This record gives sequence, C-alpha cells and structure tokens, in this order.
Amino acid sequence: MRLRTKKEGNVVSQLYDEVRDFLHREAFLIDNRRFGEWLDLLGETLVYRMPLRVTREKSAGSDIVEEMTFLEENKRSLITRVHRLNTTSAWAEDPPSRTRHFITNIFVEPVADDEVQVTSYFLMLRSRGSKEEVEQIFGERHDVLKKVDSSWKLTYRTIYPDQSVLGIRNISNFL
Repeated sequence: MRLRTKKEGNVVSQLYDEVRDFLHREAFLIDNRRFGEWLDLLGETLVYRMPLRVTREKSAGSDIVEEMTFLEENKRSLITRVHRLNTTSAWAEDPPSRTRHFITNIFVEPVADDEVQVTSYFLMLRSRGSKEEVEQIFGERHDVLKKVDSSWKLTYRTIYPDQSVLGIRNISNFL
C-alpha cells in the first residue's frame, strides 16, 4: 500500500480512519455481547496472547515475560470460548459481565499493501451483578490487521497489561 503525503491526498487519514473504525466496532461488538459478529473480524490464523508482566528492578531489564502468558489462544479456541458462553457451565459469566472497552492512542504503521501494525491503549471496565465494585484492566495492544476481501481482519494481537497483578478476578472477557 502506497501512502500519499498530505500534498497528494488524504490516503493516510483514510487508512487511520479505517483502522480506528475497526477497533471501535470490535469494542462495540464485545461490549454488546455480539460475539458471533466479533469472531467474523478475526483472521483464520489469529494469534491472541497476553504475556505476563512482572515487577523488577530497572537493572533486571524488561518487565514483560514473553515466554509466560495469561492467555495464548487462536481463532479456534476463541470460538470454543464464545460457544461455551452460551452453555449453563459458563459460571464466570452468569450473570453476564457488563463491560466497556475504551480504545485510544491509536498508532497505525503500514507494513505491506494489505497489512498494518497497530498500537493502541485500552481500558476495560467491568461490573458484575449488583456489586458496587468496578474491575478494570488497562494497558497496550499490539495488533496486526490484514485486508482480506476488502475487509480488515485481526491476525495477531499481543496484549500488554500495565498491571503485574490484574485488577480483574478472571479473564472471562475479551480484550
């Protein structure tokens, strides 16, 4: 994909708008529990992972442990999780969580004609039942989106939580 400068047109802005709209649509579908439609946004070879963050001294290097993950899934396992939500054994989501995903600080970097790398910040707030407590998780996501049949598909997501101890009781929701 050749991006034109501002002098040549508004292609850069159009690409950014497409990616931003994709991420906001994804958040809307998840927050409204329209998981079947959300699955349609995922590429067939999707890798969906969240490495562990630990607390270390600066001299110890990175506080991300890529070899250990809170979750590491693919499209098939996410389909299974979505199907499980419709069974009576999905106790963690009965009653269902109410979630809001806030996606911001979106940075889009084209890497090929049909592929972009996207970095964004996320905040997910979750309330459950009649409890006053609000759970939250926040951090940064690194995505790869690929254009398939003129639609963007999420093919790779790495979720880097800012918390080393997560602020949610379980990871039954999608980030």
